[in-house]
Amino acid sequence: QVQLVESGGGLVQAGGSLRLSCTISRNIGYYNVVGWHRQAPGEQRDLVAEITGGGRTNYADSVKGRFTISGGNAKTVYLQMDNLKPEDTSVYYCNFRTLFPANTYWGQGTQVTVSS
Repeated sequence: QVQLVESGGGLVQAGGSLRLSCTISRNIGYYNVVGWHRQAPGEQRDLVAEITGGGRTNYADSVKGRFTISGGNAKTVYLQMDNLKPEDTSVYYCNFRTLFPANTYWGQGTQVTVSS
């Protein structure tokens, strides 16, 4: 069973930075994908950023230029979050998707709170 362990959430003032970490219990693999999603109370869970084992990245428009995802070639993926805004407040979940076989794994979530 694949396990994902997240860390790095917390409380920060607007304009500040946080770095989230997601450590996976196996190698990511070139064609597989690790992503960060977030979900605020009463809202759906949305993609924030994702990276393949080969290093290709994808970002939500709302975080482009502020967040950076890295580490696709290792077992730990990072989400560097800069210039945080109150609207970034949410629970952030790490997600690992394998291509063959097709499976999806989720971390337990970590709270990020940005005060104005």
